[in-house]
Amino acid sequence: MSHASLWQEAEELLVQGLEGLDLESTEAQRSSLMEYARLMLKWNRVYNLTAITTPKDVVVLHLLDALAVIGPMLKARPELASVLDVGTGAGIPAVVFSIMCPQVNVTCVDAVQKKIAFIQQVVLALGLANLTPLHSRVETLSDTHELICSRAFASLKDFTDLTRAFLSEGGVWMAMKAKLTPEELDALPKDLNVFHVEPIQVPFLDAQRCLAWIKP
Repeated sequence: MSHASLWQEAEELLVQGLEGLDLESTEAQRSSLMEYARLMLKWNRVYNLTAITTPKDVVVLHLLDALAVIGPMLKARPELASVLDVGTGAGIPAVVFSIMCPQVNVTCVDAVQKKIAFIQQVVLALGLANLTPLHSRVETLSDTHELICSRAFASLKDFTDLTRAFLSEGGVWMAMKAKLTPEELDALPKDLNVFHVEPIQVPFLDAQRCLAWIKP
């Protein structure tokens, strides 16, 4: 299959996935998502951003994996104003959230400078005025956020321990996980409440995914 055909197939999967998730999107948003995927694979050759190397896999394993969270996130927090994505890596889910939710201020943080440099390039290329990438260790942040999320960043205990000071009053944590073990849940401090564990179905992906919702 030609290079152009591979990208065409990936874009068709994105469109079908958005429809399957019942997510409304504009042509500009879909174009931005695909441009993000292209930039990721272009920079990946030098920056080693992800182990994923094909257009189809970037769309399914990165874009749709993040898109599958948006419906539940906005259902839980309809007036959501600020999100912090911890250990963002190549920008998942932060970049996807910022493209699809222009009304939300998204901050993403990673300790690896080259990954933040890539996201800064994405911000410029796509004009994402609502996305702020920070090269920093999590514990050195200062602002508070209504929702703090992570995607396979750490255990729930480490995730909440590191970010507790940055959760605004009434805020929640949202951890994107493959699966949760009883041991991981038991390790959480007793003053934290995992009030909902929500299964997530990612289009075209036959693998377990869930969201763990946590509040003080």
